[in-house]
Amino acid sequence: MTEPSRGAVAASNLVTATGDAATQGSGERMPVVRGHDVGGTRETGAPTAVAWDDGGVITFVGPADELTGIEPHWFEGCTVAPGFVDCHTHLPFIGWRADEFEARLSGVTYRDLHGEGGIRRSARMLAQATDDEVLAFCESIVREMADHGTTALELKTGYGLSVEAELRQARLARRLGEIAPQTCVVTLLACHAVPDGMDRTEWVRIAREELIPTAAGEGVADAVDVYVEDIAFSLEDLRAVAEVARAYRLPLRVHADQLGPSGAAEASVALGARSADHLNHVSPTGIQALGAAPATAAVLLPTSTLMLGSRPPDVHALDAAGAAIAIATDCNPGTSPVVSMPEATATACSLYRMTPLKALPAATMIPSWVLGLSETRGTLTPGRRADLVILEGEAFRHVPYRPGHNPVRHTYVGGTRVGGTG
Repeated sequence: MTEPSRGAVAASNLVTATGDAATQGSGERMPVVRGHDVGGTRETGAPTAVAWDDGGVITFVGPADELTGIEPHWFEGCTVAPGFVDCHTHLPFIGWRADEFEARLSGVTYRDLHGEGGIRRSARMLAQATDDEVLAFCESIVREMADHGTTALELKTGYGLSVEAELRQARLARRLGEIAPQTCVVTLLACHAVPDGMDRTEWVRIAREELIPTAAGEGVADAVDVYVEDIAFSLEDLRAVAEVARAYRLPLRVHADQLGPSGAAEASVALGARSADHLNHVSPTGIQALGAAPATAAVLLPTSTLMLGSRPPDVHALDAAGAAIAIATDCNPGTSPVVSMPEATATACSLYRMTPLKALPAATMIPSWVLGLSETRGTLTPGRRADLVILEGEAFRHVPYRPGHNPVRHTYVGGTRVGGTG
């Protein structure tokens, strides 16, 4: 990616996330959007400019006719918005699994595929590919994400299923982050599936004693994740892994209540996890816990819900309880081969009945906090990075209104154009 340079854009409208913040004991601040649409967003509805300096940091946001010292690039009939932040993906991987999608349409369940297909199949494909093959496959995906407005994203492990293979995937994720046009954060999905021929408790012990310490020592992980499910890992396993993650100062992420109610959402809050993700079967107790949580976001994965035919989470109840809600693609080869945050946003609005201006902070500000990037990204504010998109249409509602259409004309990361359709 080229070095950022001073620049400015102006469009017919600007929309950005706003919100109050709940403060943790650590002093970090989690943005929480509550109430009706206007409580979590700001739309100018008038020509507005954003300018940035040579370092790619925003210096001005305001009426276009008040910008001085630089002539902006004008985009009539368009909207300036923060760049999308995709806080849940399973990159890096290699190969797709379209036949499994077809099998599920014929009645085969995700549980049925969990044995030889699913996670284990992707682990085999990753093991059989060279590093260069994996990086080439994934680079095309992250560049497609940039074209769809993603300016920051998470990369996960979890397709290794051994200490060395998980570390290899984490190292590949770091390398992918170096060549991707976006900011990338790496999560060590230490407990995704139990390796073949191994007892679950033995793998948890190895993850605690070998995998997490080594990944932390090498600096190849920014967070740790656990998949809590009856076909995966237990609440006891989650607590055990969380203890080690805390010791190495790695934030905790949790796959929670996807296939059935497990109490993982409540446990995520109790453990101070950055997020509880999926939440299709979150309990009323879990909803209330997330609503009161000072440090745990509710990450919703609508395209995964759609493709699996899962029960949608009770998003209305989560919102009413005051939960900080994020949207992500869950980009993975099995259950959500989706790279587009506009598509995930459109699905959330239609499937979960979220309004467009609720979806905006859920796709920008809240996920930036989940990834530990909220000090510099997620909103259009002076002092933050010039990560922004130029969207077709004079209102953000055009994004979910046209699913399947890419509304992103231009994507900027740190003031440098990295993608879009324009």
